[in-house]
Amino acid sequence: MVAYTIRRILMVIPVLIGMSIVTFAVIHFIPGDPARIILGDQATATAIANLEEQLGLNRPAYIQYFTYVFDLLKGDLGTSLRTNRAISSEIWPHLAATLELTFFAMIFAIVIGVNAGIISAWKQNSWFDYMAMVVALIGVSMPIFWLGLMQQWIFAQELGWLPSYGRGNPRDPVETITNIYLVDTLLNGRLDQFWTSIKHLILPGIALGTIPMAIIARMTRSSMLEVLRSDYIRTIEAKGSRTFTIIYRHGFKNAVIPVLTVVGLQTGTLLGGAILTETIFSWPGIGRYVYDAIGSRDYPVIQSGILVIAFMFVIINLIVDLLYSYIDPRIKY
Repeated sequence: MVAYTIRRILMVIPVLIGMSIVTFAVIHFIPGDPARIILGDQATATAIANLEEQLGLNRPAYIQYFTYVFDLLKGDLGTSLRTNRAISSEIWPHLAATLELTFFAMIFAIVIGVNAGIISAWKQNSWFDYMAMVVALIGVSMPIFWLGLMQQWIFAQELGWLPSYGRGNPRDPVETITNIYLVDTLLNGRLDQFWTSIKHLILPGIALGTIPMAIIARMTRSSMLEVLRSDYIRTIEAKGSRTFTIIYRHGFKNAVIPVLTVVGLQTGTLLGGAILTETIFSWPGIGRYVYDAIGSRDYPVIQSGILVIAFMFVIINLIVDLLYSYIDPRIKY
């Protein structure tokens, strides 16, 4: 297991190198002069030259890249042109907000999707199976922005059950420690703020988790149907084992690998694709952070945001690969 883990980690290194090259190239090789685009068409030649000197744009591309990599290894993501602050210090609160929202959305998607898929496979061609797959099809097809607006209208405006924007009560701000509110409220012993944070997560979490839930349900059903037709399942049934034991202990354990793959891919997708949800619900995540940087032409923030999201995607895939070997020991051989 240790050797397999080391091999998988070493395989991540060339991926990270390629990722750094792509993120560097996307920003530095776009058409036009980045300094002139940032300052505008009315900027003087002196101002453009000073900005190029500040950003190192007047140096050869390969020197810019190696400088960029050395800064990354030191944990330096650069300085925001808009706020003139270190990006490494101001990006974490936004990343923490996105991680919290993504975690909540995936918990919702996994709990509902996996169990719906298992029951649909167990009760194949029943009314529950047909209804669950129709709901899954609707979930995949439904635009997030429409679902989010409908949730705000029904549950926030009409019923008044849940808040429609933000992460917490602005009149009672959370004392941040990790910038993950569910953790910080518990560390501070504020159960009232914890419940408030949960209520703020429900609507955006469900909106963000609807598509992954539908995909997970369909994949779980397909994988379980294949497993439940296996000979060893019929043998276990013949021994008189309980249905719950057959389905969850023996069936789902052998059907979980494809489901785990989908969960990993969807988690990485949500980290980078939550910008619509974050915009609708005024959620201060990394998607909105990068979106605002695009609007203000803050190229260092755009580059760092893309890199951080890509890095998180790589880490999630690494964790999924390691879970493969834990669930099925044959994989590491």
